[in-house]
Amino acid sequence: MKPLRQLFVAALLVVVCGAGSAADLNCHGPANVEEFRYSWRLRGGLSWVAGFVFPTSGVGNLKTTYPNAGEHAIDSELLITPTDGRSGFYVYESRMDEVGDKTLMTYHGYAWGKKARKERTIFDYVKRLAHVRKETPEKIETKTNPLPPQEMRDILTAIFFLRHNAAAIRTPITTNIYSDGKQYPVIFQPIPAKVFTIENQRVNALGFEIVDAPGGRKWPGGVKVYLSDDVRRIPFRIEIVQSMASLQLDLQSVEACAFMSRK
Repeated sequence: MKPLRQLFVAALLVVVCGAGSAADLNCHGPANVEEFRYSWRLRGGLSWVAGFVFPTSGVGNLKTTYPNAGEHAIDSELLITPTDGRSGFYVYESRMDEVGDKTLMTYHGYAWGKKARKERTIFDYVKRLAHVRKETPEKIETKTNPLPPQEMRDILTAIFFLRHNAAAIRTPITTNIYSDGKQYPVIFQPIPAKVFTIENQRVNALGFEIVDAPGGRKWPGGVKVYLSDDVRRIPFRIEIVQSMASLQLDLQSVEACAFMSRK
């Protein structure tokens, strides 16, 4: 999440539900791909400062690719791009196990103007090691860190977990988040529902948040997700919160719906 802090856009990750049926959105695309299109904007006290250097609105795309026969990993990607004529992007990727409980690989990168950065971490749960590679235009760094006993879960894996377990999460759950090369104790918990207007239909959405847990390393981030209150658990809104600003993504369309067809 550090690149998002540097860009005044929030710590990441990572995607879940309300009363009544969700809107009848488009449903097409590959059989194993789920894809949501969002509009995004920066909010908060210092978002206007970011606007002098970085975009403050644009298009977001959340894509999940489910394993084909013989495969055993789920890939998730959040790509954020501007629509104001500027070039650049922010991307966050996660490869997780086939039930979405642990992260196998996490990656984030960005390019805005002359600024660029990439970081990839691969988790070896057998040897309990994390292999990290950081890359900027100036240098490349690699290192290997020991893993704690807990399995790692980055933001996108955490959002996937919330979507698949939304019906069972009624009280706070204490767990951990892997963010920017560090592990933080956090809490997954329900928050009040909201009503959204999707394709001229008012639909309820269940709310969840990921917040810092007391008593450990303080996580400088926060995430809220609002999911359709049906088996599809469509993320209507994703809010990635930081002290300086927050990134808000609002659903515009469903580009592919493999997740829905699997229900």
